Amino acid sequence: MNLLEIIQRAANPEPWAEGEKIPWNDPAFSARMLKEHLSQAHDAASRRSSIIDDQVQWIHTHLLKGQPSRVLDLGCGPGLYTMRLAALGHTCTGLDFSPASIAYARQQAEDQHLNCTYEQVDLREATFDSGYDLVMLIFGEFNVFKPADARRIVEKAYAALNPGGVLLLEPHPYAAIHDIGQRPTLWYGSNGGLFAEEPHIVLHEHLWHEVLQATIERYFIIVVDDDELQVTRHASSMQAYTDDEYRSLLRESGFNDIQFYSSLGGANSLQKDLIVISAIKPTR
Repeated sequence: MNLLEIIQRAANPEPWAEGEKIPWNDPAFSARMLKEHLSQAHDAASRRSSIIDDQVQWIHTHLLKGQPSRVLDLGCGPGLYTMRLAALGHTCTGLDFSPASIAYARQQAEDQHLNCTYEQVDLREATFDSGYDLVMLIFGEFNVFKPADARRIVEKAYAALNPGGVLLLEPHPYAAIHDIGQRPTLWYGSNGGLFAEEPHIVLHEHLWHEVLQATIERYFIIVVDDDELQVTRHASSMQAYTDDEYRSLLRESGFNDIQFYSSLGGANSLQKDLIVISAIKPTR
């Protein structure tokens, strides 16, 4: 891209039209993202260890009843939940798009002799194994998928679960995604960060698509290379759902006993822009 293309960009793009998501599967980007996942300075990429500890304990006691179980973590990142669950006696499988995160998770599981397996794969294309007691997709990842893809993932999760098994989702409430789409455009300079190792400028644009009820985020990355400007665009979208739409999607996919929670544990893990939903695969 060049600067003129930024000036002439579409004012009202369709969700997902300019990119499915930021480049999680790019090796260099995923290596930089891994550093953010492991940081204890913020909860932007992954939560800090103390919060994850509380949430894993809630999953272990409340959803799995303290019984050894098979767990499938969709969008597992560097395995921060699966490794803790495995240490509590569960058998875990993690799927993620990021090569650096999967490499880290595999190495940690091997070093700690944990009963975890990891695969780098796109959840939209992955074939899930069966025989799981819990399938989880947390930290807002559900909303980044187009509605048809999100439905297929839920249906595949249903097929992967044992009768009586639990689907655990942690999506955004409708208001949170709507609010993101209303945020102003901003820019900032960085000496090196998530989007580029070199000094660069980030232009970050938020848009709300009223018809499709989705938020679009654009990132224009401007790097000076040998006195020339290199401009890269990334885009991601998030679909907004009401509580009733979440319930309908889960019921239509075969689930019942749908429960909503304010967080994955106690007050320590409460995040106002996320909710928690559990749903059960019927036993008959």
